Amino acid sequence: MDTFYVAITLYRRRKYEECTSLCTELLEKNPYDQAIWTLKMKALTEQVYVDDIEAEEEGIAEALMDNDTIAQVARPGTSLRTPGTAQGGLNQGVRPRTHTGRPVSGVVRPATQSGRPGTMEQALRTPRTARTARPITSQSARSVRLGTASMLTEPGGPFIQLSRLNLGKYATQATIAKPLFEYIFYHENDIRHALELAVQATQACQFKDWWWKVQLGKCYFTLGLVRDAEQQFRSALKQTQVVETFIRLARVYIRLDQPLSALDVCKTGLEYFPGEVTLITEIARLMEGLNNIPTSIKYYREVLKEDSTHIEAIACIGMQHFYTDQPEIALRFYRRLLQMGIYNAELFNNLGLCCFYAQQYDMTLTCFEQALSLATNEAVADVWYNIAHVAIISLNNYFFRNINLHFWM
Repeated sequence: MDTFYVAITLYRRRKYEECTSLCTELLEKNPYDQAIWTLKMKALTEQVYVDDIEAEEEGIAEALMDNDTIAQVARPGTSLRTPGTAQGGLNQGVRPRTHTGRPVSGVVRPATQSGRPGTMEQALRTPRTARTARPITSQSARSVRLGTASMLTEPGGPFIQLSRLNLGKYATQATIAKPLFEYIFYHENDIRHALELAVQATQACQFKDWWWKVQLGKCYFTLGLVRDAEQQFRSALKQTQVVETFIRLARVYIRLDQPLSALDVCKTGLEYFPGEVTLITEIARLMEGLNNIPTSIKYYREVLKEDSTHIEAIACIGMQHFYTDQPEIALRFYRRLLQMGIYNAELFNNLGLCCFYAQQYDMTLTCFEQALSLATNEAVADVWYNIAHVAIISLNNYFFRNINLHFWM
């Protein structure tokens, strides 16, 4: 069997490391084979590829050194960075809120727990991620760590020496330019070279390829040139309407703290793609950020009509039922997550609280014990806090001693 065909088969079966090793052997025999070179680039890119739309996080530099601020005090209901008033929903004291005043979401999403700090001292003091207590120093810090993987692909150094690469030559070759851009952007995390390649490729195709305009917008957005990114995304939408472009343009307006403009973009996208789950979810998140909880839940229910296994929608609706004194209904949603294969301490923690307030005391102890057995260092304090809260409410010291005994035996 042809060795190159075997490499392609490995790539299609997502065995990227084996595909990369085989391509390396083939390139040693023929270093100028562009097909093998391109395949190896794509395999290396897939090894470190992340969904940069969902993994987006605003860091301290973007939060405190912002040149796009229009007004220090935004009008009520028009900003995601100031605590809003409830719009036909619950009192703000009922549902827990983050330190920025935003309501706690049903799931931990990037940028939902961070918000915009008022001072540098507050930003450095406040834990910013679900993984670590260290503040995020830059929006591209995650990509920088991924970019270091390029040094491990070859014993003598990186696979491609970008400083010696003639970007103008490859920008005119459509079959190579796109994989090369993704390799530079995701694997090497060299935004400057990726932007240079995107500019030259856009000129080579006479500004007729919407894909390159989206990539230009991604580069500008990563570099903090938000208004330039907005222009590129809007230009791409004039040529071709794609869901990803609508989402990225909405994220631009979220970065500019213009949630109403982001809502307009998402609703425009729904005119082209009715029932698109990604766009409806984005609208629900925006409504939740604006503290319009009833409207947010309405859109989450629309998401479940299109996708009955959507984890975020199920979790957010379940949490809303819990805080509206309907623990029995919330228990149904969390049990659905358990049936779908979600198995972590946070879920069992919520199940324990729902069982307790639904007066299913026999299951409360079991759920909290399971939560403690699965809890990490970040979550174990929350579990013990809820256990103590339940013990105080029930006025039953035997309950607390019993769970302590069960856990440590």
